Amino acid sequence: MFRMPAGGCGMQSKYWVTLTGEFWYATAELACCQRERSMAGMFSPVDYHWMKLAARLGARGIGCVEPNPPVGCVIVKESLENVLQHSVSDKQQPTDDFTPEQGEILGLGHHRRFGGSHAEVEALQAAGYSARGATVYVTLEPCNHQGKTPACTRTLIRAGVRRVVIARKDPHPQAGGGAEELRKAGIQVDFLPGCREAQLLAAPFVTRVTEKRAWTVVKWAQTIDGRSATRSGESQWISGERSRRLVHRWRGRVDAIMTARGTVEKDDPMLTARGVHIRRRALRVVVDSGLSISPECKLVRTAAEYPLLILTKEETLRENSGRAEKLIRAGTEIKGLPGGVGGVDIKEALSFLAKEKNVTRVMVEAGPGLTGTLAEQNLIDEARVFIAPILLADDRAKPVAGGLVRQRLIDANRFELINSRTVGDDLLVIYTRR
Repeated sequence: MFRMPAGGCGMQSKYWVTLTGEFWYATAELACCQRERSMAGMFSPVDYHWMKLAARLGARGIGCVEPNPPVGCVIVKESLENVLQHSVSDKQQPTDDFTPEQGEILGLGHHRRFGGSHAEVEALQAAGYSARGATVYVTLEPCNHQGKTPACTRTLIRAGVRRVVIARKDPHPQAGGGAEELRKAGIQVDFLPGCREAQLLAAPFVTRVTEKRAWTVVKWAQTIDGRSATRSGESQWISGERSRRLVHRWRGRVDAIMTARGTVEKDDPMLTARGVHIRRRALRVVVDSGLSISPECKLVRTAAEYPLLILTKEETLRENSGRAEKLIRAGTEIKGLPGGVGGVDIKEALSFLAKEKNVTRVMVEAGPGLTGTLAEQNLIDEARVFIAPILLADDRAKPVAGGLVRQRLIDANRFELINSRTVGDDLLVIYTRR
């Protein structure tokens, strides 16, 4: 079986994703439930296998490349049989343990850091002259503009590749359009949208570009009966030590970490990544509609060292200029936003983070209030749930999310299971929004 080389952002193993728990791209099963026709006809299981490998490579860039998208690329010399027959019957199913015998890897690449070489360029450099006539598998449409690096379309054309298989179109107005440019040069271009790993890899970037907001990852720990704290508010610690260490790894790979004032008052968190390799220092964000956060809390006292942004209502900021000035002197940034139901308009907050702070992915660590607000507006893009082997059996214990009145199941938020695994004694379950 092919072994991926180590490298990039401190990675030491092809099993990095499994070891760190960073997202789910390398452990999720290969789900290709919808196969769409391309210009060359139906795709073969070989195509799905190589695209899945490209997605695994691309996941190595998470936390290093933002605000660019993480992208992976595999260049393959196909056998004559696969070149002539890009087809699959309804009964053929790509499997996770599929080992293709109809191709040879020529080059591998992934976008390693912002401003660095793109995945296609890195893979072409590894392939050298052997890339001529080869097939390229890339998780996102090759860029078609000159930015910090040359357009990948031109590089692919000069390399003389025969076929480019793309998992997802690039929605960016400047970088998109690469597929058409390649076709004009006589290169066969096929879109392969059925590979879930590749789709999920690009989802946060696509959300920021198309919906103009940050991708929201909501993390919580709960008991077996779905409670996040006792009736008195005690929650430290529901999850185990290994689960908490994994959360620190996640914190070191997102652009921002968000919580609410109530959580600050109850837990006095730092919201920093500690004891792990940090790829990026996340912006700490507190949603505080009343601007009543204590200047003595850990977040404010460390604001000069770790960036802190407080999001409050515009009217609150106008009415409490003195309190705001004291927080600003401590190193805190404060932004007034339009009010929403019960506080700050949370969708406006996510849009502000994306547009003004270049936040692609924000992780929310909060109580029932903020989690319920996000659920009400269907803004939970990804849920990471630690289920601990604890049973409270108290109907007055704190729920995971609250504040909503939903009398019909049709009104509930719906999610798709992406992955589940044990972390110590806890069960980690990861979902994405349907």
